[in-house]
Amino acid sequence: MILALVPAHNERGKVAAAVDSLRQQSEPPDRIVVVADNCTDDTEEVARAAGAEVWPTSGNHARKAGALNQVLASLLPGLADEDAVLVLDADSVLTRRFLQVARSRLAKDTTIGAIGGVFLGEEGAGLVGELQRNEYTRYARDIARKKARAMVLTGTATLFRVDVLRAVTAARAATLPGVAGRTFDTSSLTEDNEMTLAIKTLGFRTLSPRQCVVFTEVMTTWTDLWRQRVRWQRGAIENLRQYGLSRVTLPYVGQQLGMTLGLVAMWVYLAFTALLITSGQFSFSPVWAGVGLVFVVERVTTVWRRGPAARLLAGVLLPEICYDLFQQAVLVRAAFDTLTKRDAAWHHPIAVRDGR
Repeated sequence: MILALVPAHNERGKVAAAVDSLRQQSEPPDRIVVVADNCTDDTEEVARAAGAEVWPTSGNHARKAGALNQVLASLLPGLADEDAVLVLDADSVLTRRFLQVARSRLAKDTTIGAIGGVFLGEEGAGLVGELQRNEYTRYARDIARKKARAMVLTGTATLFRVDVLRAVTAARAATLPGVAGRTFDTSSLTEDNEMTLAIKTLGFRTLSPRQCVVFTEVMTTWTDLWRQRVRWQRGAIENLRQYGLSRVTLPYVGQQLGMTLGLVAMWVYLAFTALLITSGQFSFSPVWAGVGLVFVVERVTTVWRRGPAARLLAGVLLPEICYDLFQQAVLVRAAFDTLTKRDAAWHHPIAVRDGR
């Protein structure tokens, strides 16, 4: 069987669509439980009306990971090892064949510990939304080219094998970081990234098949996007510090080093170009013009599937360059906060409004 868990904190406007996407699956889950975490709106009533069970948390101060730990502590013992648990964010919706494909892949290969979604952005939010959707489309393309090997099991939607969740729970405070007897590590800012490392450390593989698509919200303001990405980046850094250097973490360390080198290369290029312009030595070069054209073509073709508007945005280039610089600023800020041991915060838009 498949148990679907939908953690939700004040998601009255989104949760019905999430539950409906589960009920409309080509192979629906056997049970849908909305985990209502400290809700002060009518999320619970909306979820029940949509056809879900509702499980309110009790005294949870550990956000999504804490809410999931509470419900799993009660429901996991009653499941069989061959069952599966889907975790779907309340602000996300699955495409119709998500569970059918994910269930099939888990059943055919016991070396796979979990199947994560390939996430794409919902519509809206103007320019900042378009840039995020282009980014997510490129990420999905990269996963497909890597034969569905997932670097991170996205928190938007992931299907876990029950025996793997039990193995993770048993290894906490021993082989894995965290509190003994709890499935998710509540100290992590990025529970999805940490869970990926945990599952891989125990010897299982993680995949994101191209058919397992999930649409999720995009940040609607630059401030919200900044807070989200600083949390993601800082969480990734701190997860690597927790796990140390190993066969599992080496690719992630390489990824961080690659982003750092990219940051240095970008600023050296910009500084050199500015120096040439201010000194009057800047001139047209067919070679560098050709390199620039190749770069533009790459940006456009990697978002081609999204249509003319996305292609135009990529072809103009300047907005996406500014977006890359924004991401690099996030990297610097996250590294600074980690080195100075500044207090970390969740900074989800709803959590910010609620003072969480």
